[in-house]
Amino acid sequence: MSLKKALLFKFLGFALGLAVSVSTYAVDTPSDAPAEAVVPKESMFQAGRSYLYRVSDRLVDTVSGKSEELIDRAMEVIGVRYRSDTELPQSGLDGSSFVGYVFKDKLGFLLPRKSTQMSRVGKPINRDELQPGDLVFFNTMRLTFSHVGIYVGDNKFIHSPSKGTAVRVDDLGSLYWDKRFDGARRLDGSDNLNDSERRELLNEVKNLKRKSRSL
Repeated sequence: MSLKKALLFKFLGFALGLAVSVSTYAVDTPSDAPAEAVVPKESMFQAGRSYLYRVSDRLVDTVSGKSEELIDRAMEVIGVRYRSDTELPQSGLDGSSFVGYVFKDKLGFLLPRKSTQMSRVGKPINRDELQPGDLVFFNTMRLTFSHVGIYVGDNKFIHSPSKGTAVRVDDLGSLYWDKRFDGARRLDGSDNLNDSERRELLNEVKNLKRKSRSL
């Protein structure tokens, strides 16, 4: 494994995830890959951040260029029941795990697990700037950014609402969702995660790598 590729894995947690090959939650790691170079922790953080700055424009192109595929994949999950703390549609999906699943399955992008953390990935955009593929957030539990969905166009978004429901499309202009709209983000390769949240995402990447090696 080249140092650049190693850094790509190491710093996936800085952003929404960088083209990690996780089409079935597996990371393609050659069995004969050389051992990763030992790099001082601070140097690795700096190198990873620098690398992400260089590819952030490409990430924007990837999300915008594949927004139709992303929405199509999200639509295929319509009807999957709501269930908390799960990550696969076979078991059910809650609000944030639905969004995370779609982005990981279709684009290979790894998002933070919680909607509050997702609200700090990418850049904030105004409601009138929404494009398909943008994340939309709501205050549904008297807590900011407590729910998330994916904007699909025509003032509609797709999400997994709550216990006893299933993945569905709703209208942003409806009384309930309009009143609780909390902002939107466009995934552009940047983030405002703090160090602990970034490390949490990095640990998730490491867990995915370990699982792939055991397959």
